[in-house]
Amino acid sequence: MSSLLRIEVAGQTDVGRKRAHNEDNFAIMAEYGLYVVADGMGGHASGEIASKMAVDTLHEFFTATADDPERTWPYKMDRSKGYEENRLVTGIKLCNLRIYEQAQRNAKQRGMGTTLAALFAVEDGIYVAHVGDSRVYRIRDRKIEQLTEDHSLLNDYKKMKHLTPEEIANFPHKNVIVRALGMKDTVKVDTRFEAPRAGDAMVLCSDGLCGPISDERLLEVVLGSPDLPTATQRLIDAANENGGPDNITCVIARWIE
Repeated sequence: MSSLLRIEVAGQTDVGRKRAHNEDNFAIMAEYGLYVVADGMGGHASGEIASKMAVDTLHEFFTATADDPERTWPYKMDRSKGYEENRLVTGIKLCNLRIYEQAQRNAKQRGMGTTLAALFAVEDGIYVAHVGDSRVYRIRDRKIEQLTEDHSLLNDYKKMKHLTPEEIANFPHKNVIVRALGMKDTVKVDTRFEAPRAGDAMVLCSDGLCGPISDERLLEVVLGSPDLPTATQRLIDAANENGGPDNITCVIARWIE
């Protein structure tokens, strides 16, 4: 990332209106330029455990590799990717394995998992990584673009069947995720590289935010807020005004000169 730009970040999470407890987690690890949203699933508070394990494991891995870049990694490097992208993917794969192993050991936690959306700021730009249906949006020149693709049954159907808006609204398995951390002992992590410009904002959010409110509303709130903490609060309020059916989490990063 150009040394002329600096990042400001804010994040917030809320239980929403329908759930008894919050299974989402987020982290702002400014010392590593790493920003994460995780939406746990599995009920009986297991989702909460899975999302917290994801955030904690990433922090631990980034701390260990910051002090010792030569440290042996739990996975081989993908030679088609550079060091920093490998570092991010490896950290997420390690989260996956830890959650999976924990769930195998404890019958009460069997089936627990979590989505993950992450931004990792490096020298010349930013890596976006995700697993599941938590999203990353970019706001640039007053337009919003979704940078991630939901790993969900609904999205698979949309791609195969070209569903109408009505079919999408009435789709019976909206909450079925086809990829998440902890489902199997290995996971595929989607990544992309972005070169932020001054004025860009990126929004990471759980589906408790992007489900109840439209992309247009999300854009309007971020552009209309005086600062990032206000924007995160207003987004959460907007999702709650639309029923708050799920836990709501968002992290917003903005690049300024």
